[in-house]
Parts: sequence; C-alpha cells; structure tokens
Amino acid sequence: MENDNLELSTELNALSYKVIGLAIEVHRQLGPGLLESTYQAGH
Repeated sequence: MENDNLELSTELNALSYKVIGLAIEVHRQLGPGLLESTYQAGH
C-alpha cells in the first residue's frame, strides 16, 4: 500500500511539474492577462 502511495505521489508531482511549466509558457507567449480594471468593471 505504501508503495502505491509513493507511486501516485511521484506521478502527481510529474504531472504538476508539466502543468506549471505549460502555464508559465502560456504566460510568456500571451502575457499576464487582463488588467485589474477589466475585472473591476464586471462588478
């Protein structure tokens, strides 16, 4: 059982690493997103 948890943890860490890396790449390509004033206008 402990080995299964370690395996799952390793897989989740690898997946998290990939997701964060891709999010950083999107941020680099597209920029930080909308200005705060855009979100405030919706209220």
